Amino acid sequence: MPRGRYSLHDPHDHTPLAEEHFQCAPGPSGWRYVSQLTTPAGDHRGSVDLTLDELGRPLRVELHAAAWQVRGAALDGVTWVRTDPTGTEATEGNVRAHAFTGTSPAFLVATARLLRLTPSAATRVRLVAFTDPVLAPRTVDQSWTLLKSEAHATDNGPLIVDEYQVTALDTGEQHTVHLAGDVVLAAPGIELEDLESPPSVFP
Repeated sequence: MPRGRYSLHDPHDHTPLAEEHFQCAPGPSGWRYVSQLTTPAGDHRGSVDLTLDELGRPLRVELHAAAWQVRGAALDGVTWVRTDPTGTEATEGNVRAHAFTGTSPAFLVATARLLRLTPSAATRVRLVAFTDPVLAPRTVDQSWTLLKSEAHATDNGPLIVDEYQVTALDTGEQHTVHLAGDVVLAAPGIELEDLESPPSVFP
């Protein structure tokens, strides 16, 4: 069960945004990721709880940020309920999309798991992004390409690292994501600072 810490920063000016203390593991239903976020000053900032089924679809997602809350799942596309800080207003949303995304590294692992690309293969995916700081939903279209998979020698045996190119289809902006199993090694705005055990290998 990988457990560790990511640092999150603004990918453009590198302003520190948060630290995400996480643990994740494959389970009977598929894969689960839970994390707590703290500000650079150490204050609680939010949390992520994501469960995928065996095909990589979101069985359940629960996000907290700035007292806002989102709960969602794959249902008629994706469906979610967003609740305001006072708890008096709840708005429901539904989009014909494949899955959710957001600032958490969990969503990069989840999208890669959903797509299951082979090297050089590319595909388009529609996602609902929950944007900080108030978890506002926004539909985004991306293209994912698995550029290559390489084995790196470690003390625990070879570690397979997948390199993806992700393109935002509305702007054409491209960036690279490096994944090893269910851990993000590098991505824009994300750095893996600490990892207590090796990444899990998906079957």
